[in-house]
Amino acid sequence: MAEIIGIRRDETNVFRTGIGDNWHMTWANDGRQYVALCDGVGWPELSGNGDAQYNTRVYTIEGDPPNHTFGHLPGFPDLFVEQRPNVNRYYGFGILALDGSIYHFLSTPNRPFADPEPRFVGAKLIYSPDNGESWRNQDGSPLTWEPWEERSKDNMAFFYEPGDAFSLLTMLQMGRNYEHNTDGYAYGYAPNGNVEGAMNQLVMFRVPTGEILDVSAYEYFVAHGPSDSAEWSRDIEARGIVHTFPPGWVNTKIHPYSWHPSVVYNAPLGLYMMLNWGMGCAEDGAWFGKPSYFGLWTAPQPWGPWTQAVEDAAWTPGNDSAACAYQPQISPAWIAEDGSSFWMVHTDFRPATDERTFYSFNCQRVEILTD
Repeated sequence: MAEIIGIRRDETNVFRTGIGDNWHMTWANDGRQYVALCDGVGWPELSGNGDAQYNTRVYTIEGDPPNHTFGHLPGFPDLFVEQRPNVNRYYGFGILALDGSIYHFLSTPNRPFADPEPRFVGAKLIYSPDNGESWRNQDGSPLTWEPWEERSKDNMAFFYEPGDAFSLLTMLQMGRNYEHNTDGYAYGYAPNGNVEGAMNQLVMFRVPTGEILDVSAYEYFVAHGPSDSAEWSRDIEARGIVHTFPPGWVNTKIHPYSWHPSVVYNAPLGLYMMLNWGMGCAEDGAWFGKPSYFGLWTAPQPWGPWTQAVEDAAWTPGNDSAACAYQPQISPAWIAEDGSSFWMVHTDFRPATDERTFYSFNCQRVEILTD
């Protein structure tokens, strides 16, 4: 296993396209990447929906940057941003392509974000059995968008779990069609809650790849064991902490939003890479009051132990001091054949200028420095 000692981001070329945020990605057996957009119009020229803003949607990506292209999936039911009370709001994050199916977790808030004390409290699991042509609920019924009052443990994969854990999910990526996986498990990661001291704690689950739709089959990380092993339990209450990130990067106003990772296996280097970010809070606890925290960690196993290789306490893509960047994502398809570089995607909450918008699919090449 190689040792990553740093990275070099190409700050001279940040390619921006589309309008939206978060951009969790997976690489399917058909060669395309599937990417989840939140809160944006995406690429209106693809859908024919004009300036209608999606609450969440899945697109395809073909090709390599900077010449990659996006595709519209007409079979994904439209979920548009509504006026208050936003009865159908979901946010698409963790996504995994496996043998022609796509599994996708959509986070649910407890109430509209304009109401008092909003936070993420669970996640709905949906899937496509045909690489995005059609979509179904977890139980196999046609995909529906339940309003708040109809959401429950019966139709959500996670819902009001202890401490609000597993409300913001990320799925481990291991190459095209998960090809580099050898133990037969899919892995999911999440913050351990919504407050300082919990949101900066990483928790995780594993599940046999053939049982992703059966949450009762999920096992939760309990503790690290000898020789890079781990202890697991079916009891979510028994979950342990995989890793703890630095304190001081969780906002207390708007909805808590921080420490939501991207985890990808770098097969040529034989290691797992995790990007994560902490919210740059204003003095009053509001989000995006200063540049975000950015870090890269590596590990020999999906559960760690995680070693930090990069720390940037003022993340400013493009050397832009006004940047409000968040959600750094490693594209699983855009890792160099020798593992020496990858392409990172992020969103930037920085206000638009006359020349460009920053709230978009922003990607830049990242060189990996090894010992």
